[in-house]
Amino acid sequence: MIKIALVGDIGSGKTFIASMFNCPIFNADNEVAKIYKTDIKCFKKLKKKLPKFFYNFPIGKDNLIRAILHNNQNLKKITQVVHPIIKKRLKVFLKQNKKKKFVILDIPLYLENKLDKKDDIIIYIQSKKSEINKRLKERKNYNKSLINKFKKLQYSLSFKKKKAHFVIKNDLNSKNTKINVNNILRKMI
Repeated sequence: MIKIALVGDIGSGKTFIASMFNCPIFNADNEVAKIYKTDIKCFKKLKKKLPKFFYNFPIGKDNLIRAILHNNQNLKKITQVVHPIIKKRLKVFLKQNKKKKFVILDIPLYLENKLDKKDDIIIYIQSKKSEINKRLKERKNYNKSLINKFKKLQYSLSFKKKKAHFVIKNDLNSKNTKINVNNILRKMI
């Protein structure tokens, strides 16, 4: 199995491009959302660490946003609880898909959390800043302060691009993007 990790800026289109590969996808953002809705153990741990913000189950986005924006340490406390759960889910996903030719890893802090392995293929998703900002503003829970906090956790875009084996320019044209994806898959085979 070849693991293909997609990296890039917040809002660059990693999830959109992941769907074009036609293979199993591990989407960390979706997994985190499931954890907040269904994992009572996670809730209890967060409630213990941050009782002012976590008092109702399932965990609501508003509570998370308030906790993260309240101070810089809260985000660290949340990730200390959630990241081990995500790593376990990733392990299960990889085990379930071990016979597949490719899997896609759509994990926002893939490099930052040292999840990259020697044989993984890293693809950098490049988008214009103006397009990224436009897409971010269209999101339901757009919050510039929150996005800036998350960006501070990330490596620079130039570092991510340097680490990548391939670059896909996301020009929001599905046809062009699909051609890029197919070219990369051909090169890997």
